[in-house]
Amino acid sequence: MDDAATADGARTETGLIPEPPDTRPGEGAFLLGPETALDAGPGTEATAAWLRGTVGVATGLPLPPRPSRDGATGDGPGGDVIRLRIDADTTAALGPEGYRLTADSTGVTLLGGGAAGAFWGAQTLRQLLGADAYRRAPLRPGQRWSVPAVRIEDAPRFAWRGMMLDVARHFLPKDGVLRYIDLLAAHKLNVLHFHLTDDQGWRIEIKRHPRLTEAGAWRERTKLGHRASPLWDDRPHGGYYTQDDIREIVAYAAARHITVVPEIDIPGHSQAAIAAYPELGNTDVIDTGALKPWDTWGVNPNILAPTDTTLRFYEGVLEEVLDLFPSRFVHIGGDECPKDQWRASPAAQARIKELGLADEDELQSWIIRHFDSWLGDRGRRLIGWDEILEGGLAPGAAVSSWRGYAGGIAAAQAGHDVVMCPEQQVYLDHRQDGGADEPVPIGYVRTLEDVYRFEPVPPQLTPDEAARVLGTQANVWTEVMENQQRLDYQVFPRLAAFAEVAWSQLPPPEDRDHAGFTRRMDAHYHRLDALGVDYRPPGGPFPWQRRPGLLGRPIEGSPPNV
Repeated sequence: MDDAATADGARTETGLIPEPPDTRPGEGAFLLGPETALDAGPGTEATAAWLRGTVGVATGLPLPPRPSRDGATGDGPGGDVIRLRIDADTTAALGPEGYRLTADSTGVTLLGGGAAGAFWGAQTLRQLLGADAYRRAPLRPGQRWSVPAVRIEDAPRFAWRGMMLDVARHFLPKDGVLRYIDLLAAHKLNVLHFHLTDDQGWRIEIKRHPRLTEAGAWRERTKLGHRASPLWDDRPHGGYYTQDDIREIVAYAAARHITVVPEIDIPGHSQAAIAAYPELGNTDVIDTGALKPWDTWGVNPNILAPTDTTLRFYEGVLEEVLDLFPSRFVHIGGDECPKDQWRASPAAQARIKELGLADEDELQSWIIRHFDSWLGDRGRRLIGWDEILEGGLAPGAAVSSWRGYAGGIAAAQAGHDVVMCPEQQVYLDHRQDGGADEPVPIGYVRTLEDVYRFEPVPPQLTPDEAARVLGTQANVWTEVMENQQRLDYQVFPRLAAFAEVAWSQLPPPEDRDHAGFTRRMDAHYHRLDALGVDYRPPGGPFPWQRRPGLLGRPIEGSPPNV
């Protein structure tokens, strides 16, 4: 309880992250005990269940239900009770993800603009209780728990607050994915962009195409470090999620108001699929039957053939994907697709001529447009990396702007929705410091402060164009993150800074209170400790976090805003 109010009511730093825009401290505190009840109004039952399963377990308090006597939604919480309500006034003022939280000596009232708002308010309540509220069992049974007297009004800046998790390069078992969903929820992030397929592995069961996982989910060995490294891990690596695993992941996320957006990458980054079904590749150019899931990193030359066979195959894949993922958006990749094989392929050239296209870029655009229409006919929307702008963007498509800001600017100016995730700013595989001890140093130095000063909306956009920015996400590519420990190190603590950028209405980057954020992080590190997150310490990596001898690819200097 070192970052909450003490039992005698003296208030200390709460360290809320993301920081609410309107926090008004009061006098004293509310003390939770065995008699403290949960009064959950209609629409908040899931939040009440979550509080019992997390805060209740950590504190050892039963938090029994207390039916409302009058159904009131006023500010007065009543005696020794945590009251949860969906409130029309809060909805009107703060939106469905906003909330008002009031705590005084008699209890807590949490008014959500919607079910999501109530849940995000419950995350704030957990923070107010202190770091030990993040543990899985009480440390001192029988202790009283304290919430400082406070009134908070809070709502998110962006509707899309996400993290992309690459499980294709290094597979993360299901329990690890569920753990990361909890970590996203703890930071009020609401999108998990799930990168399920790539050259190095296919990670989702497709029943009509079983070889995608039988042959495509496993590679014989793995490059250690950057692709120029001479080192190899000679153990086979792989894994995949069954359809029931996916259903569980999606349901677990939905209970935490997180949308899982699946990514099935086409037409590039597809060697694992071609290795499983060689007819998907450019068979008139290379021997696709000799391909295996790729064991190294970089941009792979082996791309899908632009044939009707390929289209029908991926329509079948996506039919099963749509059955599993209710997300409105479906990500189809579209990035890093070298077109040398199409240039050399008589079949691809005949297709270009048949369709009256100008070149290979327009051929890729034709594939993207096909799936844009296909998804639209089924009530879904296509989203892809900013390369889908090349050759003409499909009318209903949205863009993940990764190569910088330029793709997102162009898309927004053309009337398309955008998620900003520029690699120079929010790729969390990039190194966190320039020191020699940083494990497998990749890319630019992106410190905690750098991420905190990231601004998702480019100043070049007009207000109408800026409204096309759905939000932002941090991308976690796992070529050099072989296990959960490495994943934690690269993601945290920077994801906490990113979460505040995505949620809060912050000043311009140069005016942000980084010193204040650093002070709040002092409390937040204790929460991460309680959750067992193996984050990068502020003073640099511990000896066991280093990876001596593994070649990286550092880029010197400040990253450009491009």
